[in-house]
Amino acid sequence: MIHQLKPQDLRKGIVTKKIDWKQIREKEPPKLLIGQERALRSLEFGIGNKRGGFNIFVSGYPGSGKLKAVNHFLEEKAKLEVTPDDWCYVNNFQNSFYPKKLKLPNGGGQTFKLEIQRLISEIQKILITAFESKEYHDRKDQIIEDFRQKEKKLFQNIHNKARAHNFAVTRTPIEILVIPIDDKGRPISDEKFNKLGKKERETILNKQSELKKELFDLIRKNRELERASNESLLELDESIATYSIDTLLQELNDKYKDFEDVLLYLLEIKKDIITNLHSFLKASLSQDRQDYKQELKFQKYDVNVITDNTEVFGAPIVLELNPTLNNLFGKVEHESYMGTLITNFTLIRGGALHKANGGYLIIALKDLLMSYFSWDSLKRALKNNEIVIEDAREQFGIISAKSLKPEPIPLDIQVILIGSPRLYYLLYELDEDFKELFKVKAEFDTSMDYSSQNIKDFAGVTYGIQKENELYPIDDEAMGRLVEHASRMAEDKEKISIKFREIRDILHEADHYARLAKKNEIGAEDINEAVEARYYRSNLIQVKINEMIKRGRLMIDLEESRVGQINGISVLDLGDISFGRPNKITASIASGKVGLIDIEREAKLAGPIHTKGILILQGYLLEKYGQDKVLSLFASLVFEQSYSEIEGDSASCAELFALLSSLAQLPVKQGIAVTGSINQKGELQPVGAINQKIEGFYEVCFQSGLNGDQGVIIPKPNLDNLMLKEEVLTAVKQGLFSIWAIDTVDDGLEILTGLTAGKRLQGGSFSKNSVHCKVDERLKELNRNLLPVTPASNEETSNTH
Repeated sequence: MIHQLKPQDLRKGIVTKKIDWKQIREKEPPKLLIGQERALRSLEFGIGNKRGGFNIFVSGYPGSGKLKAVNHFLEEKAKLEVTPDDWCYVNNFQNSFYPKKLKLPNGGGQTFKLEIQRLISEIQKILITAFESKEYHDRKDQIIEDFRQKEKKLFQNIHNKARAHNFAVTRTPIEILVIPIDDKGRPISDEKFNKLGKKERETILNKQSELKKELFDLIRKNRELERASNESLLELDESIATYSIDTLLQELNDKYKDFEDVLLYLLEIKKDIITNLHSFLKASLSQDRQDYKQELKFQKYDVNVITDNTEVFGAPIVLELNPTLNNLFGKVEHESYMGTLITNFTLIRGGALHKANGGYLIIALKDLLMSYFSWDSLKRALKNNEIVIEDAREQFGIISAKSLKPEPIPLDIQVILIGSPRLYYLLYELDEDFKELFKVKAEFDTSMDYSSQNIKDFAGVTYGIQKENELYPIDDEAMGRLVEHASRMAEDKEKISIKFREIRDILHEADHYARLAKKNEIGAEDINEAVEARYYRSNLIQVKINEMIKRGRLMIDLEESRVGQINGISVLDLGDISFGRPNKITASIASGKVGLIDIEREAKLAGPIHTKGILILQGYLLEKYGQDKVLSLFASLVFEQSYSEIEGDSASCAELFALLSSLAQLPVKQGIAVTGSINQKGELQPVGAINQKIEGFYEVCFQSGLNGDQGVIIPKPNLDNLMLKEEVLTAVKQGLFSIWAIDTVDDGLEILTGLTAGKRLQGGSFSKNSVHCKVDERLKELNRNLLPVTPASNEETSNTH
C-alpha cells in the first residue's frame, strides 16, 4: 500500500494553548527525575545493601540525570544511617615497618590524637619533675652509698690481710695490683727483690698469687654488688616513672576501657617510655627541638588519623573524580633526609575508600578502567572486605625505597559505578568478578512516552533548569518548541527525549540570543536560532559534499529516469551531528553463473551487516523468481564514488530496485531517493536516522532546484520517527517535494517505474506488462543464453554442401 504523506504526517506539533504553562512554572515543584521509573526502583532496592556483592552499576548515556538521581537517593538514605567510626594508624613498637590500626568512635580520632600529644607532654613534665626532686636524689644517693659501704667493707679485709703479709693493694685506671712492701710500707724494688734468697722470693710470689686470687674473687663479688646496685637504681627509676605515668594514664584507661586495641596501645607507650627512659628524659631536656632525630623520638607516639568523621552526619558519601590507585587506597609518602628517602607511619595518607568506609563511594567507570591497577585493586578490596595500602611502583615491579606495610583496615562500603551500557555489557561478559560484585543494575532511559503528564513533567524540569541557571523566562511558544525538539531528539513522535544536558545547552544559547535582541524572555524564535546555530557550527562537511554534488564532482542525477541506477541515502555521523547524503547505486546484468556480486564486499569496503543485506537480496530473488527455474545470471552492485567502508542494511531496498530495474530494463525516476532495509519476503523494515536522511536529500534537491518530481521513499514503520524541519514541511505543502511510506518492494516499484508491480498467476507466470513479468522474462532469456549449442547432424551437413 502506497501512502503519500501530508505535512501533518511529517511532524508532531504541540498545541501550547491547551496546557497551563503558568501553573507548571509557578505552582508545581519540578520532579527530581522524570521518565526513569525503572532506574529509580533499582536504586531504591540497591542503595543500602552493602553485603553480598550488591554494589550498584548505574547505566545510561550522558545527560540522563544519573549522578543527580544517585546523589538524591544516597542523601536520603545516608542521613538515616549510623555515622561510621574513625580509623587511625599508630606506631608498631615491635616492628615499625608494620603500623597498627586503631578504631575509635566517630569524631574520636582527632580527640585521641590530641589526648596522646597532651599525654606525652605531661609525661615529659612529670618525669622531669620527679627525677629532679630531692626525694629521688636522696633515694638514689642512699642506694649508691649502700653500695660504697658494702664495697668498702668488702675490700677492707683484703687490705688488712695484705698488710699483715707485707703487701699493698693498689688500684689503677686499668687494673688492681698486689705489690710487696718492706717494713716501712714502701714497695720493694726489683733490685732489692732479686737480692733476696730464692726461698724467700718464692714465698713472696706464692703469697702474692694467693692474694691476687682472693682479690679476684672479691672483685667478682663487688661486680655482683654493683649490678645489684644498678638494678636497684633502675628499679627506682622504673618505679618512679611507672607511678608517674600510671597516674596520667588512669583517665585514658577509664575512658577507653571498652576499646581493647586502644588500651593495648597505651600500655605499649608506657613500656616504650620506661624501656627508653634515659633517652626520653634526655630528649625532653634537650633545647635543640628542631633536630630531626630529636623530633623522631617523640613522633613515634603520634596518632595518624586516616578517617575523620567529625563533620559527617550519617553515612559518608564520596564522589571520586580521579580514581587512581593512590586516590582510592591511599599511599605512604616519603621525605628526603640527607639525600635519603625515609618514611614513618605519620606519612600514611588515606584514600577515597577510607573516607567512604561505612558509607558510599561513587566512581565513573571509564576513569576507573583507565587508571592502572585501580579496577583490580578495587575488586580485591570488595572481595576481601579490607583496604590495603599498596605502592604502585611495586605493582610495576620497580625497585623502590623501603616502605611500610600498614595493617589492612576492614571495609564496609557500597560502591556505585556510573558508566555506559556498552561498558556494562563488556564487563559482564569478560570479567567474571563483575557479575558477583555488582549485582544491582540501575539503567537510565533517554526518552519517555509522549503524554500530557510527561509534557508537564518535562516543562517542570526545564523551568527548574532555567531558574537554577538564572536564565530569562521561557514563554509558552518557546516551551512548546522545546518539547517538539525533544521529540526530534528521541527520533520518535511518541517519545520525548530526557537528555536534559542537551536541553540545558540549548536554553543557555537561546538565552544568549534573547539578550542580544534586548528581549526580556526566551521566545520560540530564540530556541529555533539556538538549534540551527548549533547545527550550522558543525555541518561544514555536509556543505562541502552538497557543493561537490551541485558542481558535478559527485555525480548524483536528480532528474529524468535511468535503467539500473537509483539514489540511496546514507548517514554520516560526525559525533556532534549526523546528516544524510545521497549515494548513486548502480546495477549491471549479464549472462553467467556467478550470481550476485557486491563490489563493495569484493573490495573489502563492506561491513558484515551490509553483506548480510546483499545475501537477503539473493534470498528475495530466489523466493520471487526461482520457483520454476534455476537462476543463472551475473549481476554486480556498487555504490558509485564511494571510497570508504560501508556498513548497515538501510540501502538494501535501493539496491534491490536498481537490480530489478536493470533486469527489467525499466528506467526509474532519479529524483526519488530510497531508504529502507528489506527481508526475503520483500517487506520493508525500518531504518535509523530517518529525519537526517530525508532532510539531507531535500537539501541536495533544494540547492539544485525543486521541480515537484523529487522526494524520498521510506519504510512505513518509520512513520512514527518523522519529526522533520519546517522547511521540508513547507516544500511538501507546496507540492515541491514528496515523501512516500510503503510496506513492500512492489509499492516502491510502482512509484519508481510508473508500472504495476504485478502478481504471480496460477500457472506460475506474472501478470502481463508488469515489472515482475519483465524481470522474469529477462531471467529466462539469460538462462537460454547459457544453454549449449546443439551440433548439426551429418545429413544436414551433406545437404548444406
